[in-house]
Amino acid sequence: SQCKEKHVVLLSPVGKLKISGCEIGLHEIKLPKMSMLPNGAESSAACKVCEGTEEMPEPLKQCLEWLCAYFCEPARTASLPVPAFHHPLLQRDSFTQRVLWTLLRDVKFGEAVSYKQLADLAGNGRAARAVGGAMRSNPIPIIIPCHRVICSSGQSGNYGGGNLLKEWLLSHE
Repeated sequence: SQCKEKHVVLLSPVGKLKISGCEIGLHEIKLPKMSMLPNGAESSAACKVCEGTEEMPEPLKQCLEWLCAYFCEPARTASLPVPAFHHPLLQRDSFTQRVLWTLLRDVKFGEAVSYKQLADLAGNGRAARAVGGAMRSNPIPIIIPCHRVICSSGQSGNYGGGNLLKEWLLSHE
């Protein structure tokens, strides 16, 4: 069925997050590419919506509340509902979907997991490379915390928003 997609831009400590969704759920969070780390003043800045405040569907409101808590009061995220998702990748049964839901459910704030450990948790210990593919296709980064997936060596690995952003998120947690 056709949904009425809405867009909102959240100015966060790491830059502008472009968020889309509808009445059913979130479609996507697009991360900014960071060329340098925010300075102290920027990284403690409050979150604010800078585009798209009119007629915001409930999943977008929940997403904004969750992201603002993540950046400004991280302990609160544990008590907030995760917004519903409405992205085809998260609807159909696939290894990618299983990996993303496992990551969301099992890897908590401040924790990290290797690609192999996540493959084990998702039911196929030999699929570490496929876990990497699942992380690349994650439509809801930060909420589905693909930044928490690192290499077995302890190296951070790659990240869709760039390695500076991944390092910032990991040190924020």
